[in-house]
Amino acid sequence: MTITTITHSIPGSSGYLDIYPERKVSLFKNPYIIGLTSVASIGGLLFGYDTGVISGALLYIKDDFEAVRHSNFLQETIVSMAVAGAIVGAAAGGWINDAYGRKKATIIADVIFTLGAIVMAAAPDPYVLILGRVFVGLGVGIASVTAPVYIAELSPSEIRGALVSTNVLMITGGQFLSYLINLAFTQVPGTWRWMLGVSGVPAVVQFFLMLLLPESPRWLFMKNREEEAISVLAKIYDFARLEDEVILLTTNSERDQQRRDNIRYRNVFKSKEIRLAFLAGAGLQAFQQFTGINTVMYYSPTIVQMAGFRSNELALLLSLVVAGMNAAGTVLGIYLIDHAGRRKLALFSLGGVIASLIILAFSFFNQSSGSSLYGWLAVLGLALYIAFFAPGMGPVPWTVNSEVYPEEYRGMCGGMSATVNWVSNLIVAQSFLSVAAAVGTGPTFLIIAVIAVLAFVFVLVYVPETKGLTFDEVELLWKQRAWGNNPEDAQSLFQNANHS
Repeated sequence: MTITTITHSIPGSSGYLDIYPERKVSLFKNPYIIGLTSVASIGGLLFGYDTGVISGALLYIKDDFEAVRHSNFLQETIVSMAVAGAIVGAAAGGWINDAYGRKKATIIADVIFTLGAIVMAAAPDPYVLILGRVFVGLGVGIASVTAPVYIAELSPSEIRGALVSTNVLMITGGQFLSYLINLAFTQVPGTWRWMLGVSGVPAVVQFFLMLLLPESPRWLFMKNREEEAISVLAKIYDFARLEDEVILLTTNSERDQQRRDNIRYRNVFKSKEIRLAFLAGAGLQAFQQFTGINTVMYYSPTIVQMAGFRSNELALLLSLVVAGMNAAGTVLGIYLIDHAGRRKLALFSLGGVIASLIILAFSFFNQSSGSSLYGWLAVLGLALYIAFFAPGMGPVPWTVNSEVYPEEYRGMCGGMSATVNWVSNLIVAQSFLSVAAAVGTGPTFLIIAVIAVLAFVFVLVYVPETKGLTFDEVELLWKQRAWGNNPEDAQSLFQNANHS
């Protein structure tokens, strides 16, 4: 038995929606879902703003603190300590999500982030600034786990990819906003303090809005709070589909409770299908970073200066263009991820990334010629890199990780996978300038291009297509990959779902 032959009665499956097309949920026809997604995605905005703002702020921090100006290590530490905090935040965030819920996890992230923004803005020296970066990182780490899971669990399967990708749009939009803020404050006294301090505003806004929003209905079902869950689902689905969704969730909740009784938390990876899911999810997260995205976003002004453009303002302006392309590319990704699919989109994206990195490497290999042509070629390489990366390898890893794990382990596995992302991010952020200084910028981009080739092969071999699949179909997919086709497994997984 394969997924295509499973009973058509699973709510949200392609077969179910073919039989009942009137029950399909449209992306823009349910303002309730759009509102929930928009508020939850502010966590992505915090993520993106912090990623982008430090690249411009660093130019002015070097002017204020002589120690930073003369130390590549201090510069890298100011950037990467937020990532170190995010590693801890993501690791703890998985547990917080499962224990206390997606809503409380988001509120906790907002409080920590706001505290970090205040500390950064008031920092009297580089070391207090680094402390503030750690606090901000903790908040971003928790948010990076929580927002995709919260959105995915509220989303109908037919538009889940687009809604989770909205969080990635907010990440790229936050990066674009950070460059606008950087430009706005270039001539203001206390330049970098304003750049870093205003990051607390979205966190405060989300804090108060989240107080008004519901908890994830799937988490509520998992905690036996069915009435609360049904009241949320009733605002998402029409009555006929609501009945089907509730019966399926009730059945799955009973099954998952039996499974939790039999499998202890610490033994989760004894399950072969969960190991396969985690390999795909965590592998995508690692390759998202090692293919260079945050090298481009953290250091794009510095890269532009390396390319021969020495003015801080011009470097920031060109970086703003790169960030704008990143946001625009993500909008395209929101459309393609539920049409072309996750796997095809990732492969297309990586193909373009490889070509773009080769262009970047070539331009820096010829930098010593003194020709401005190669400086502009480097900027073109950056723009092409973003144009290919943003629609695919930007949203795909976060979307896949929000949907490939069983419900009872989604927070924990999502947290561990996000931790892999942040550890990879830290390695890249802490090493890029040093590696570029040691072997040259051109060879550094060639190394990243080779990693992108490995990522392409990884997606081909280990990442299945999950476009349009319900959470239950995804779970069966991993069972089939782990153990082969097993009709009894499929019947067990979907028993009692046939209600319509």
